[in-house]
Amino acid sequence: MTRMTRGQANAALVDGVRTDLAACAEIRALLERQFEAALRHQSALLTELAAELAPLLDAMEARRQQRVTLVRALFGPEGQMGQFIAALAEPVRGKLAADWQQLEDLVRDCKTATIRNGNLLAEQFSVMQRVLHGEEETYAPR
Repeated sequence: MTRMTRGQANAALVDGVRTDLAACAEIRALLERQFEAALRHQSALLTELAAELAPLLDAMEARRQQRVTLVRALFGPEGQMGQFIAALAEPVRGKLAADWQQLEDLVRDCKTATIRNGNLLAEQFSVMQRVLHGEEETYAPR
């Protein structure tokens, strides 16, 4: 990573949160489409959605890693985003604090949707396995 001034690091952190907010909203919408496609057994659409999700998630992870690196460079190895936000002057501090909270909420919502989608797909797989291969214990003594 190239060396940044404190101002550049501050700008990168603020811009990264705003970029993640937009990306996370897009990811959430794709997760809803994924759920609907899974309900309708639309495997081609599921493949397309996975291809759309992957680069968004990779970019978001790269921004998260950059955020961790920058905050630690500014506040030491135990630096946290809350410290960065608290060090800012108003009105930037208030706006970033609200954006950060919204991002955390969206990320939690995306994780919940991902778990829901994964559970649905796992259940569908299990049902298909039973349909194709029968119950393992159909003739087992009780």
